[in-house]
Order: sequence, then structure tokens, then C-alpha cells
Amino acid sequence: MKTQSIPSRSSSPESKGRDMGASSRHDVHRLIGRRAVQRWERSVVGDLLYRLCWSMPDKEAIVGGAGAYCYPEFSRLTYRAADALANRIANALIARGQRQGDRLLFVCDNSVEAYVAKIGAAKAGIVCAPINPKLAEDALDHLLTLTEPAFAIVDAEHWQTVEAMLRRHGIEGAIIPIGGDVVPERWITFADFVADSPETEPDVEIHADDIWQLMPTSGTTSLPKAVMQSHAYAYAAANSYVLVYTRGIRFESDLRTCVALPLIYHATDQAHSFPVFFAGGTLIIGRSTRASDVAELVSGERATALFGGSSHLLRAVADAAIAERCDLSTLSLIIYTWTPVPPEVLATLKRLCGPQLLLCGHLGQTEVLATTRFWPDKTPETYFATAPYINNVGVPCPYLAAAVMTEDGRLLDPNEAGQPGEVVYRTPAIASGYYRDEAATAAAFRDGWFHSGDCCAYDDDGMLVMLDRFKDVIKSGGENVSSGRVEAVLALHDAIDKAAVVGLVHPKWGEAVTAFVRLRDGECCTEEELAAFVRQRLARFEVPKAIRFVESFPETVGGKVLKHLLRAEHVDLYRTEGAGR
Repeated sequence: MKTQSIPSRSSSPESKGRDMGASSRHDVHRLIGRRAVQRWERSVVGDLLYRLCWSMPDKEAIVGGAGAYCYPEFSRLTYRAADALANRIANALIARGQRQGDRLLFVCDNSVEAYVAKIGAAKAGIVCAPINPKLAEDALDHLLTLTEPAFAIVDAEHWQTVEAMLRRHGIEGAIIPIGGDVVPERWITFADFVADSPETEPDVEIHADDIWQLMPTSGTTSLPKAVMQSHAYAYAAANSYVLVYTRGIRFESDLRTCVALPLIYHATDQAHSFPVFFAGGTLIIGRSTRASDVAELVSGERATALFGGSSHLLRAVADAAIAERCDLSTLSLIIYTWTPVPPEVLATLKRLCGPQLLLCGHLGQTEVLATTRFWPDKTPETYFATAPYINNVGVPCPYLAAAVMTEDGRLLDPNEAGQPGEVVYRTPAIASGYYRDEAATAAAFRDGWFHSGDCCAYDDDGMLVMLDRFKDVIKSGGENVSSGRVEAVLALHDAIDKAAVVGLVHPKWGEAVTAFVRLRDGECCTEEELAAFVRQRLARFEVPKAIRFVESFPETVGGKVLKHLLRAEHVDLYRTEGAGR
């Protein structure tokens, strides 16, 4: 068999091992029921880096920002080096008895080592089972019992938090010595784990429909579920975003995407990092989400795109860039989510980055990563007339069918503006279900659609407007109040850093609109001042009956407030303090 090679380099992809199955029979008879599992045809996460070794092997693929790598030799990896490391990880897992379909636990924040380890696991057909290190003990125990990981990769700085739990479940593994140098008995450092492992491709048959990752939900109402994400899901998610991320750059391979939000235990990996490899660009990994650190990373690495998460973080990054004199002029795209970006924040970002900057808002979730799109520059009249009071999330991307469904299962016509319902989805970029939870899976996929739990409506132009999570809609005095709308208005006040609004039991109103706010450093404000501020901008029934100041919020990894914890902590507020306004 004649083979190709990359000249003058002994570490070419072909030299790492022949394409598996090259001698197998080709099925030239069946037109249906086929399975693309051979190296020359399959769509699997483990091949993302490998393919780029044939076109741009020496281009930087992955760059670790400050603190986002442990070993200097892994701080900046070319496609060739990243793929070689992923192979070493895959073979090291196999050598330690890990089998295809086994689960690999990750207790890690962002680092090059942990990120490439996920791709290495995928090469071996091993299923990644990442968890948020900040989860409560009962949630951690639940996820370990559910996923039954056979091996673990853990950051040293998290060892003390999870040690007892891992020993109780009999889990051993490798330590990434970030934030400490502990090496527990029967464990091994990451460097020693891969030290003698070969760079050859593992010989494993993998299909696109196989599950490559079990991603926990945020568990905002109950214990987390494990979302089953297939290789096909990951490819569809990445493909649905790659055109967005390459806006404003001359060639697709000029893409330099910066992501400081969690990549290891959040679906950010597939939607906001994998598109880099579909474009042949460079992924810049940050570990800290401090606004000044993000601004400096974008500036220092000349990023062209940023996954910015919430509008709150974007405002903080803009402020930090001004204070630290960071150059953000290379940015041509910022993607945001959850809440609308206020026009003054957009104006500041354009002033810092230049007129070429585009912002793109989206609505999605762990189970569905082909999302809606809202471009403020595409519909400026709508944006400036509504932001940040109304959360326009645009229209479905081409990979997504999205509709608004009423309680009786009727799909609303886009002309039925203003009528609320649940947004439902159909797309290839959709989860396969909730691992070992048939009831929750059946409930989520009823009526032939995935049910998001998000309450949306159409506007007069047929675009989707996010009203609230159904569980967060406040029913007060016969009116439905969007907590997100009240939060957006509170966030306009100069003294407020962050706001969360919930409904609490009230003797008169049924549920009372109740606001919790965190002030910016050095700012002061009274409840009466804030009440007067929102009263000028909201309907009477939307004005909070009480406003309480807090130092911090219980939050998910993505910065979403865990409102069920707020409600539980303050459930007796109106019983102990009276009926409020």
C-alpha cells in the first residue's frame, strides 16, 4: 500500500501508525444501515487535531495563558505536538487497563494538559466524565455513583476537596500539579503518566454516534444529570459555530479564539473551542476569569475572537482594558449569552476594538449546542429600542429548528407575537439523552422535540425573545413577571455589580418580586434609591417588593445565580420582616 508522508519529519501522522482497518472489506452493497468507523471516513473528536497535521502541522494549535498549563513544554503546542500528546495520553490510559466505554473523571479547571487529555481519551474511545470542582459534596457523590469512573485526572489544587470522595469510590489516577505538588499514594503525576507512552494512534473502532462525554447539568433545581454527548453532537456543534467565529478575518486559519470560561467541565468545549480546529486556527486557553486577566490575555495573544459569556463579564473586561491600557483592537467577534449587552457597553467595546467588531448573542444549553443568533449590528433598530430591557435572542441558526410551543402542545406561528410558550428544538447538535435516566430523557424529548425549559415569545418581527426560565417566572398578584427583565433594569444602575430577582412567598401577592444585589467595589446605595430607580423604568407590578444587599451569590460554573438556593435561604423573608411594599 502506498502511503503519504510529511517530508523530513519522523513524527508525521502516518509514521505514528497505519490507518486502522485498511485491510477491511469495503461495503459496496448496503445503501442503508451503514456505520462509518474507519479512519478515512469517521467523525470523532479524537481526530480533530490529527487532520490538521496534514495541512499545517507546525502551526500553533493550543496556547495556554498564565496559569493555564503546568509544564512549560506544553504551554504552546503545534498541531503536530498536540496530536502527539493526545496519542500519548490515549495509550497511557489503555496501558493502565482502561477500556473503550470506560469513564475518565476530570476534576480540573482550564489547562492545556486537561484539555488535550479529553481529546486523548476520545482517541481511545474512553468517555470523559468531567465535574465542576465547586459542586457540593452530595452532587459530587451522586455524579461519581452515576458515572462510575474507572480513572481520574485531577488538579493538585482540588485534591483536598475531593480526596475523601475519590477514596470512598476507589478511584485512582493522575495529578496535574497546578496549585500544589501533592502526589497521593497510588497516584502518579501527569508528566510521569505520559512519559514513556508511545505517540502511535490507538487502534480503536469508534462511531460518530458513540458517546464521547457525559457532561453534568448545572443542577439548578435538583441533583445534576449527566448529558450524553456523542461525537456527532460535538461535530455538529462545532460546525454550527465555525462560520460565526471566522467573521471579520481574512482567512479562516487566522482565527485566534480566546476562552477563559470553563472548557473542561462545561459545554463551552464543543461550541467555542472545537470550531477553532475546523478553521485551522489557534485556541488560546485562559484559567482566570478575572476581567483584567481576560483583557491582558486577549491583548497579549492578539485574539481575533472572544467567548465572553455574560454581558456582566464583558462590561468588566471593557473597564479593565481601559484601566490597564490593554489593546483589544485585534478582536473582530465577541460572543455573549444569558443576558443582553447594554448599548453603552457595546459602544465602549467598539471604541476599544474598532468598528470591525461584531457582537453575537445566543440562546442554547448543554443539551442543545446549535443555538439562536442575535446580531445587534444586523438589526440595530430592534437592539437600541429594546436592550437591555428585552432579551432578544434572534432566530435559529441554520443547524437548528426552534419553535415556541404552548402548554397544550401547539406550535405558535411567528406572527403570534407576544404569546409566551416553551422554546423547543430539533438539530443534529443535540444530546442523546440523560445517562441512566429514562424518565427525564422521555420528558425532555416528548412530542418529537427537545423541551428547553425556557419561556420565550416572538416579537413583531418574528424573532425570539427570551422571557425567563419557566421555573423563574414570578407569578405576583395575577401577573407574570420576568425576573430577567427586572435584573436587566437593576443592572443599569451605576452602583450595581450584579442583581438576581426571585419570587418569594407573600401573604398578599402570592409571590413577591424580590431583588438581591451586589454593589460594585467602593459604591454605596440604599434600597429606597434603587426602588425609585426601577420604578421609573418598570410597570408597578414588576417593581421589587424588597431589595436586599448581598456580598456574593451562589453561582454555577458559568456565573448563573442558583436561584433555588436564594429562594430557600430567604423563604421566610416576608413572614419575618412584614409584607414589604
